[in-house]
Amino acid sequence: MSYVVRVADDPGDREACFAVRKEVFVVEQGVPEDLEYDAYDAVAVHVLAVRDDGVPLGAGRLLYGEAAVGKTGEACGVGSLGRLAVVRAARGLGVGVALVRAVEETARERGLTAVDLGAQTHALGFYERLGYEAYGAEFLDAGIPHRAMRRTL
Repeated sequence: MSYVVRVADDPGDREACFAVRKEVFVVEQGVPEDLEYDAYDAVAVHVLAVRDDGVPLGAGRLLYGEAAVGKTGEACGVGSLGRLAVVRAARGLGVGVALVRAVEETARERGLTAVDLGAQTHALGFYERLGYEAYGAEFLDAGIPHRAMRRTL
């Protein structure tokens, strides 16, 4: 399957990101819709993976600056990767890896030195293979166990 990953600059791309997140988090995982979408969406850089025919396959977002401080508790040099989602039909095709790398590249372009994320515990191995290291205790987010992770860029 051929696809591209791009920054979701226009309203249609952002809506596609939200649709992917709804399918994965709200429908599949049962996350309440009012928890899935937040004020950070307005200030985040969103990335979107789309098939050549325009069908959305995955999405993610990067928070940086003051918005990231609210998530990471760190200085402004650390970004926050979040809301990474790949539709069921596209899993195992490298879409998640491509989205993470796109977020990291976006972080580098903004002068960030590291990226943090909150990984669902079942996905720890995925992020570890991409160079992220877990730290801190397990915590619940939307009722789902997570661990904080970081990768220095």
